[in-house]
Amino acid sequence: MTRRYPSPSLAVDAVWIRRGRVLLVRRGRPPFRGSWALPGGFVEIGETVEAAVRRELKEETGLAGRAGRLVGVYSDPDRDPRKHTVSVVFLVHGAGGTPRGGDDAAAAEWVPLVPFPALAFDHGRILRDALARGKAPRRPRR
Repeated sequence: MTRRYPSPSLAVDAVWIRRGRVLLVRRGRPPFRGSWALPGGFVEIGETVEAAVRRELKEETGLAGRAGRLVGVYSDPDRDPRKHTVSVVFLVHGAGGTPRGGDDAAAAEWVPLVPFPALAFDHGRILRDALARGKAPRRPRR
């Protein structure tokens, strides 16, 4: 007899910072419709987290990037109001470009890092963690 155990869903998020700006998407669907968020989404069966973050980035922003260092793993059972979701978060690097919203993102933009807007889910915490741990560039000095 095979037992089935309920388990959380696996997701990925991307932290991409260039020239004092962070790449964000405006959510086109609930939860948090209309709010800014980091690009990301659910990992598909048979997909690595690194491939998932590249795919989600391309689908939501039109930009191609590569997964760099791990920012962290976020597993608070209440981080997503739909269900228990664990997210693996990567710094992302690439050539950049002009983003365009796609898939479930109504828009995508390079948004000034300081101050960054309120973000959906726990993405504000994730971005602060990336900056505090020295894993992302800080605001350029003037």
